[in-house]
Amino acid sequence: MNRPQIHRPAGLLVALLFTAPLAAHAQPQAVTVPHHPPPPGERGSPNMHVVAHVPLGVPSSVSDIDIEQDLSRPYVYVSRRNGVIGFDIISVADPENAELVYSWRIENPELHQGGAMDGRYFKHEGRYYFIQSFQFRQGGPDADVGAIVFDVTDLPNRIVEVSRIRQPDAPGGFHNIFVYKHSSGLPLLFATSGQHAKVFDLDRVIKGRQTEIEQTMQDDPNAALIGMVPVAQTDNMWSRGYHDFAVAYHPESGQDRFYGGGGEGYYVYNVTDLAEPELLVTITGVPGVPWGHTFTPSPDGRYAIGETEFQYQPLRVFDLGDALKKQEETGEPQNINSAVGAWQADWTTVAHNHETRWPYVFVSGYESGLAVFYVGDPANPYTVGYYDTYDGPHDPKEERRIGSPYTWGVYNGAWGVDVRNADGLIVISDMTTGFWAFRMDGFDGWSGEKYGLPDVSTAQDWDKGPRGSK
Repeated sequence: MNRPQIHRPAGLLVALLFTAPLAAHAQPQAVTVPHHPPPPGERGSPNMHVVAHVPLGVPSSVSDIDIEQDLSRPYVYVSRRNGVIGFDIISVADPENAELVYSWRIENPELHQGGAMDGRYFKHEGRYYFIQSFQFRQGGPDADVGAIVFDVTDLPNRIVEVSRIRQPDAPGGFHNIFVYKHSSGLPLLFATSGQHAKVFDLDRVIKGRQTEIEQTMQDDPNAALIGMVPVAQTDNMWSRGYHDFAVAYHPESGQDRFYGGGGEGYYVYNVTDLAEPELLVTITGVPGVPWGHTFTPSPDGRYAIGETEFQYQPLRVFDLGDALKKQEETGEPQNINSAVGAWQADWTTVAHNHETRWPYVFVSGYESGLAVFYVGDPANPYTVGYYDTYDGPHDPKEERRIGSPYTWGVYNGAWGVDVRNADGLIVISDMTTGFWAFRMDGFDGWSGEKYGLPDVSTAQDWDKGPRGSK
């Protein structure tokens, strides 16, 4: 079942009016994703085409993925873990003949306990950089390393390590990171750490204007750590820190907004002033959501897609509009405790990460692979394309840790997803089967202008910055 029946709220008319600019575009046809493993001949929908597949070896060693947005730099970064610690760089200069062009591995990988998790590229002062996050446990080397920054300007010939961001006060590294060009012009790194998202000035990092990252900016005025976004604490939190987040410019208000998943749900902050993040909206007390995982907004900040990662739980669509308006009127943060829509490709598996290119959402699902759903009507999202990248069996076991809602058997398959806006190339990292690239009929690229929306997505415009989206 991929189109759950959902009660349409009284405010649906407002939602439909909001989506009026989408009416000029033909709505895609709904498709049904088969349960994993799919029957012969049903591994993908007819509109989804495999462009490339590059196996990467050791099973369960692949984690996240990031693609550069400039067509003149055809590089995709795939993070590696579980003994194969580092990252691979794949060239899609000729997408049908994608090839591995560079691999970086940490020194003495056999001694490290953990691996590389999330990787992001950014551009600054005419040069290109890639930052790889790591999570190393204590008992092995580099437990204080959160991320390593590389200069990748000269690809495919060479890369140069620039700096290691260490946090001796909070060992264990960064599970997730996000890079963002702030309205001030600063290139920023947001990183998970304890009960905060730490914010680093990447200009200071790459120019070496720091030795070790201190706990606060006041401890060392030259340190790269320039801000911290807290998790609003409540009584029923399954986790007290962030798991994942996105940061996006909001043209209507002129604010830089942080969208974080973790704690007891999801949190929206105004981070225009990094020294004093302002809590705008919380999404807590939602039935079936003990915490937030991935959280991404629509280009205008009206809606957001939230994922909680547990088996049988759908991705939810939240309407932020009324809560943001009331917060602006009262100056007090507002809470939302229900969704306006929900979607899942296959209820027996787990949706993991997603990328929003409104009105499409691209999902990497454990066991189910790539799925794309249409959210032009936020109250009734539906699947429009899919391809199952995972070739292993479905594991239905209900093994759980004490106090954990995880069902551990189904956590294999597609880990990360990304989309190149210029031409609509979709890339997937599968934990076991490696790198994949796809094209979907009717989707040849994305810009907000096509849909009457701000040109805002998780893909940054490193030359113009967020104010270029006005």
